Amino acid sequence: MGIVRGGAVGLTAGTALLAAVLSGCAGSSGADGEGRSDSSAKAEATTGAAAGTAASAGAIGAAGSACELPVSFDIAKHWKAKGIDAGAEMSKASKGSDSDLSGDLAEAFLRQGPVTTACEIDAKPAGNIGFLRVWTGKPGDADARTVLREFVAAEDNVSEEKYHSFRTAAGVAGVEVEYLYTSKLLEETKKETALAVGTPDGPVVLHLGGMDTAEHEEMRPAYELAKRTLRVH
Repeated sequence: MGIVRGGAVGLTAGTALLAAVLSGCAGSSGADGEGRSDSSAKAEATTGAAAGTAASAGAIGAAGSACELPVSFDIAKHWKAKGIDAGAEMSKASKGSDSDLSGDLAEAFLRQGPVTTACEIDAKPAGNIGFLRVWTGKPGDADARTVLREFVAAEDNVSEEKYHSFRTAAGVAGVEVEYLYTSKLLEETKKETALAVGTPDGPVVLHLGGMDTAEHEEMRPAYELAKRTLRVH
């Protein structure tokens, strides 16, 4: 689906903040537990992007963490992770109970190709507008490259896809893609990045979007941190 993919839409329980995307999104309140202002967080994020690094706030993915996943990886300092039960959200939406999403809209936000949303890691407390999202699928025969191609194809309005293989320090092999996404709704083209790996519990896709290419590049160090520290349970 091509509905404001990879932008600043948060998948909170039963709520789609589509209006926030169309209005450019209000800035974060800076409530990251340390009383930092948006401007100082933004400056820190920009500095990190320039250096190509991101400080770690610890790992997620294991049982008991903010998002329980088939993989674990480090998230950047000040980014906030939240687990999403896509099945439960789509079920509530289809029944019209406790949800502002229609069944079709829930499907568009929560499913992309062969995978569904499992976790979103919000960059706003760190001074950027965007998310690093984790998508998971069911076990099967499809390899990581096939899963990633289907994920990108489902986004619609994409171009200049560039795929390549990688291997993490922990020995996890995967496939990564960089591409351009054009929003017909916003009439803008922006850069996006995603990777896919296979696990015994099914494929996992990490996707980094952003309001625009500038935001994407500023958030890239957090994505690189996740990629570098990625490991399968």
